[in-house]
Amino acid sequence: MQRTRGRAPTGGRADALSQELIVEAAVALLDELGERGLTFRLLAKQLKTGPGALYWHVSNKDELVALAADQVLGHAFAADPGSGEDAGSGLRALAVAVFDALDRHPWAASHVSAPPTLANALRLLDRIGTLVAGTALPAERHFEVATAISYYITGVSAQIIAPRTVHDATVSRDAFLARTARRWEALDAADYPFLTRATEHLRDHADRDQFTTGLDLLLDGLNTAAGPRPPV
Repeated sequence: MQRTRGRAPTGGRADALSQELIVEAAVALLDELGERGLTFRLLAKQLKTGPGALYWHVSNKDELVALAADQVLGHAFAADPGSGEDAGSGLRALAVAVFDALDRHPWAASHVSAPPTLANALRLLDRIGTLVAGTALPAERHFEVATAISYYITGVSAQIIAPRTVHDATVSRDAFLARTARRWEALDAADYPFLTRATEHLRDHADRDQFTTGLDLLLDGLNTAAGPRPPV
């Protein structure tokens, strides 16, 4: 939504700017430099305008990053095959499309809001709810189930993907997992029996497989709870 407060920008390319153009350029810079590297001064230079012109369309960096993350979600919808499949297949395809989009833009994972407020986050929840409503699940359970699935998709994606952005960029994923595994190995097996046995799997696991394993358990539960649809 464009800003309507304050004074209109003058000079430069202000008239050619739009929120969509600014957010698109921000996504490219966030992909290249991460959230810490994004500044309005650098973004303005990229867009060949002044920093003041950007504030006519976006209030601050927090809003800009949130809008950029929401645009990433929009990319997921573009990859989603859409309607025509059964609810379980549709939900799985949508969830994996969202995970893959966030995986390509790791900085965005922790900025997808729940409950959703921005355009594509709202569309995601509505799409999930529409698919859930297409099952035999009683209508009074649609909201709880749809939001639970939505929170799994966005929350677990953030838990898996976002840690890459908070550690030193010089530390690779493999090195980080190996270091964490060594810490688990050093734990007392009597106090942490599972973690000390799981170190090998921690080192070698694939993030996408981890995500889809939990997703399939969730969708299996939905299928069991909903049961078969009655014949038409």
